[in-house]
Amino acid sequence: MDWISIVILVIFALYALICVLITLVGLPGTWLMVAGALVVMLCNPLWSDNLIWSWSAIGIALGLAVCGEILETAAAGLGAKAGGGTKRGVVGAILGSMIGAFIATFTIPIPLIGTLIGAVFGAFAGALVGELSHKEPTNAGSLAKSATGAAIGRVLGILGKSGIAAICFCVLLIAPFF
Repeated sequence: MDWISIVILVIFALYALICVLITLVGLPGTWLMVAGALVVMLCNPLWSDNLIWSWSAIGIALGLAVCGEILETAAAGLGAKAGGGTKRGVVGAILGSMIGAFIATFTIPIPLIGTLIGAVFGAFAGALVGELSHKEPTNAGSLAKSATGAAIGRVLGILGKSGIAAICFCVLLIAPFF
């Protein structure tokens, strides 16, 4: 590996570390990391004849990003289901977490934290609305249990996605040396 490739890899490592950290607040850091690796791969012929990563390493990173996204999206619904929620509560938790994250990103003036707060409260509210729209009457205790499960599931989903982003970071940092 030539010196310019090492410099590019160090810069990418710093960028990828930031990407891992922003997944902790619910942002798409894994996708940004994969996109950055693709940009480096496509521009690589400008400075070197040797590729920094193999296309299989990029494919593994892409597969990890997909798995992380599925985990994060499904976690709120699985949390609502674990809390005894119905299908409506599960769907409400998933939709609520996405809508809450989007709205809070623009309404809560604390950068990045608004997204996380919105996702958790959105999952809670979505599961609650989903359970309330069910035809069979439910008591307040089961509503709260389902909604709390959705909020906890969302937090665990974000933590799981951050773990997957860290694995993706390791793959993209170790692969150039093999």
